[in-house]
Amino acid sequence: MATIIDGKAIGAKVREEVRERVNVLKNKGIVPCLAVVLVGDDPASVSYVTAKGNALADADMESRDIRLPADVSEEGLLDFIDNLNRDETVHGILVQLPLPKHINEDRVLTAINPAKDVDGFHPASMGNLVLNVKSFLPCTPHGVLVLLRELNIPLSGAHAVIVGRSNIVGKPMANLLIRRDVNATVTVCHTGTKNLSAHTLQADILIAAAGMPGLITADMVKPGAAVIDVGVNRVPDASKKSGYRLCGDVDFENVKEIAGYITPVPGGVGPMTIAMLMQNVIQAAEAVYE
Repeated sequence: MATIIDGKAIGAKVREEVRERVNVLKNKGIVPCLAVVLVGDDPASVSYVTAKGNALADADMESRDIRLPADVSEEGLLDFIDNLNRDETVHGILVQLPLPKHINEDRVLTAINPAKDVDGFHPASMGNLVLNVKSFLPCTPHGVLVLLRELNIPLSGAHAVIVGRSNIVGKPMANLLIRRDVNATVTVCHTGTKNLSAHTLQADILIAAAGMPGLITADMVKPGAAVIDVGVNRVPDASKKSGYRLCGDVDFENVKEIAGYITPVPGGVGPMTIAMLMQNVIQAAEAVYE
């Protein structure tokens, strides 16, 4: 029976450390500020933005909440970002994804000043990640690494298998794990991978980030492996008031009988993503006044 990884508790520890750093700046009259830009009113995006605002308030940081209509032009959105780039009271900028189809996400993310790119998605941030140059780390992969380290799960020499190759999770996760100070051996699987279970069964650390409910089943997991479920999927559930329930990419109930460690959904990786975002915001504010 696996140890259930409590992302809420570990995330709370990170956020407490952030609060201490915030207090140091506030004693100097500096209030760290994150501008969150939401385009449209997608319910999931609204929920994520609300959670980030609550986390900022909990950390005694300022939240600049910017809501734009779904039909805002790409140029109009870029103008807002340009203004935020030049606003010295704003230390971090986050544009909530996904954006409406008429807006080029790459162009928008590239428009953010890398010094304020607290999501870690700017090409400069990604390049620094690959080169192991200090920069903002993407929040979810960084949160996964902090979880593994907090639980003292062996990383050096471990075989980590990542299922998913997105720019947000899969690719940066692989680059974090192969750094010399982590020293894992990494396999990245994706939709073109043949015989997926042949790879996942070799994993000491299995990270599921494919966006496919229940993709990882018990027969695909090596006994004792650490299973990190990054997936957040909404599946229909008539028993819920909302009409849906959240689940991950892992068949949690069956895999927990095989794995050594496992993250639940919700309550596993999600709280760590928010915590690492708070850490990036305070890092951005500190860098301005160093």
